[in-house]
Amino acid sequence: MADVPPSDRSEPGPLLTEKDLLGPVDVVAPSLLGCWVVTDRPEGRVALRLTEVEAYSGAGEDPASHAHRGPTPRAEIMFGPPGRLYVYFSYGVHWCANIVVGPAGRGSAALMRAGEVAVGEELARARRPAARTARDLARGPARLTQALAIGPDDRGTDLLDPASPVRLHAGSPPTAVSVGPRVGISVAAELPWRFWATDAPSVSVFRAGGKPRRGSARQDGPP
Repeated sequence: MADVPPSDRSEPGPLLTEKDLLGPVDVVAPSLLGCWVVTDRPEGRVALRLTEVEAYSGAGEDPASHAHRGPTPRAEIMFGPPGRLYVYFSYGVHWCANIVVGPAGRGSAALMRAGEVAVGEELARARRPAARTARDLARGPARLTQALAIGPDDRGTDLLDPASPVRLHAGSPPTAVSVGPRVGISVAAELPWRFWATDAPSVSVFRAGGKPRRGSARQDGPP
């Protein structure tokens, strides 16, 4: 990953590169903790540090993944190249955002589950008026996309391009990382592929199980 000094960054570091994202998803996903996601919109900038992510593997390997049946029209972005943003509508209620990782054709992505807003808190609060505290601004995948104003128009965005409205920057890794089962799925739930910064107050609340789609064992929630 791009060079990061040992002390915590108070602002985003260099943009990540494809090389930073080429490993197996269960290896790359925890390395994203502490990285910055920055959005520039007409109304201003919001940036957060990732505190929780969840790994989903490629075609035929992970029945909980949208890529399980190959590069369908919905999931084709998951098949690369790395660094693209995969955005999908979850349960017909809210948007979730994922970072495509691994070599092109692999079909892997890391769901951004939670983050700590570090820049643009006032704007994030305007987008998330129901948030009672700063920790709730991006506590959970739907709240995260709301705080960053990420939606369907961002699908396929290159997070590694300095000209993109949504970008992924290096940051300081947490001092401790916890590992546990993924959230909101009913298949392959035993995989310990959820990673979070230990004791981070912004980490989303764990709820086991999920809502299966009609006619499928896969979920409409995770990627």
